[in-house]
Amino acid sequence: MSNSELLKEAKDIKKKAYVPYSKFSVGAAILTSSGKIYTGCNIENAAYPVSCCAERVAIFKAIADGVHDFSEMAVVADTERPVPPCGSCRQVMSEFFDSSMKIHLSNLHNDTKTVTMEELLPFSFQADDMGD
Repeated sequence: MSNSELLKEAKDIKKKAYVPYSKFSVGAAILTSSGKIYTGCNIENAAYPVSCCAERVAIFKAIADGVHDFSEMAVVADTERPVPPCGSCRQVMSEFFDSSMKIHLSNLHNDTKTVTMEELLPFSFQADDMGD
């Protein structure tokens, strides 16, 4: 699958975002190693801290389905530059993505930046850091 197809999936799911407060909709699509795509959009709540970003929705859907093997991800929002994931999403991504996994960041102007997980969150906190 091309990254343009994955970006299209992210753009399509972005339309389903529930964003009555910020009006800032984001879509994400993850391609698994088996070729299945999981999508997610951001979902807000009046108690803002319990809102969930598109990236985490897509990841959590896949994990809940028993999938843990991912090959790439696309994230899209209506921003001037390719949309960067927030810090919470980066940490969740680092839990489940290999450091060399490609992540395509884009906007509605088709500006795209592709980075690896390592570039997105170098020196990330890992389970091994907790010790015994």
